[in-house]
Amino acid sequence: MELLLKRYYLPGGTNGVLSTGEGHIICYTIELPWRQNLRNRSCIPEGHYRIILRRSAKFNRHLMLSQVPNRSLILVHPANNAAKQLKGCIAPVSILTGEGMGEASKAACEKLLQLVSPVLLTGEAVWITVSSDAPLTIS
Repeated sequence: MELLLKRYYLPGGTNGVLSTGEGHIICYTIELPWRQNLRNRSCIPEGHYRIILRRSAKFNRHLMLSQVPNRSLILVHPANNAAKQLKGCIAPVSILTGEGMGEASKAACEKLLQLVSPVLLTGEAVWITVSSDAPLTIS
């Protein structure tokens, strides 16, 4: 399974649209602004990453991206404010409300998990391609 995350870099945060490989929108996303891939301060670099199903006490069932350059534990988990709730992870949201801000993140996360969990549990790989139409110019 292939997912596509099309990003929009903004000074206050990175917003995105997450869709299936066929172009069906799943949800929107929020992340920290691009800050040269600094750990805990930046969104991750654009690229192609494998998605893994993960559990933790804090987020219960959620997703993780593997083999992100110079980063670890890049999770996909609920958050409605990137600046206050994220440290480099990706948060699905149902509605974008501002730069790096959204609403109904838990519902968007559940929708995403319902889509990819059955695929992952069969052993099939799920990949995400993170890209943007615009060159990175925000520091």
